[in-house]
Amino acid sequence: MAMNTQPLKNITVIELSGIGPTPYAGQLLADLGADVIRIERPGAIKLPIENRGKTCLELDLKSDKDRQTVIDMIPSSHAIFEGNRPGVMEKLGLGPQDCHKINPALIYGRMTGWGQYGPWAGKAGHDINYIGLTGALHAMGDTDRPPTPPLNVIGDYGGGSQFLVIGILAALLEAEKTGKGCVIDAAIIDGTFSMMGIVHSLDHMSMWSEKRGRNLLDGSRPFYRCYATAEDGFMAVGCLEPKFFQEMLSVLGLNPQTYGDQENPALWTEQSQLLTHIFASKTRAHWEKLFENTDACVTPVLTYKEAKDHPHNKARKTHIEQDGIVHPAAAPRFTIS
Repeated sequence: MAMNTQPLKNITVIELSGIGPTPYAGQLLADLGADVIRIERPGAIKLPIENRGKTCLELDLKSDKDRQTVIDMIPSSHAIFEGNRPGVMEKLGLGPQDCHKINPALIYGRMTGWGQYGPWAGKAGHDINYIGLTGALHAMGDTDRPPTPPLNVIGDYGGGSQFLVIGILAALLEAEKTGKGCVIDAAIIDGTFSMMGIVHSLDHMSMWSEKRGRNLLDGSRPFYRCYATAEDGFMAVGCLEPKFFQEMLSVLGLNPQTYGDQENPALWTEQSQLLTHIFASKTRAHWEKLFENTDACVTPVLTYKEAKDHPHNKARKTHIEQDGIVHPAAAPRFTIS
């Protein structure tokens, strides 16, 4: 199998600097082989991983000369994207209509939190605000305290960057057929809503509640949650299916009859307490070794620094080092048979 990690080779993309989802979207496109030219504001923070594989130019778009430099790139580019509030690029003379007059086939991506229209379109916000409006944030965390922010991977990167990239890739295919570009309205709230489809499906099936700590995937079940181990470690238990659940009980030496039915809510508190006591009695290293060669779906909870050294991750080369900086490797991977 020959490796091919450059499916977007010969595709030129202009990334107009921003924070959060825009640099990561550019990173994804560069990882796929696109020639990404990042236009950075003077004095902008240099992001070593998000900027890998890019050509970075420091330009002030309020300067006629610097703005013309970007305009001169448009005829030979396939896509351009920005992450400003609606109307900002139009004021600079770099809005979609301005760019399409120069290159009708250009893909124009617009990355925002709230979208290009609606009462909140011009409102400031960050990941926590966007996912708060979608129901995603409310579903996360323990029932007896406020919701727990899941870093910024759900909104900025999941609902934002990745949906922008999906839109650009789809639009490139369309432009190849028709010779016409389009404008992509990539809103973090829209992408996050899309990812919440499973919750709405389970709700329709009366299998999900608005209350935290009562649902299949939010830690309410003793067979789908994390447990503390001795010496400040944690194990992730995810044996949803009965056969994996039975294997976990077997590895722990628990009698299924004594432990009780997996799907009986009346037993969950007692079962959780039992598993809490068991996992706390030994170190994470002990449990890792015990569950290593099983299908019990019980795995260690690693720190981001530990993760790169796990044997499976090392075998897959999930991390690389460039200029003394550890990078997550490009994903996904491509092969040609």
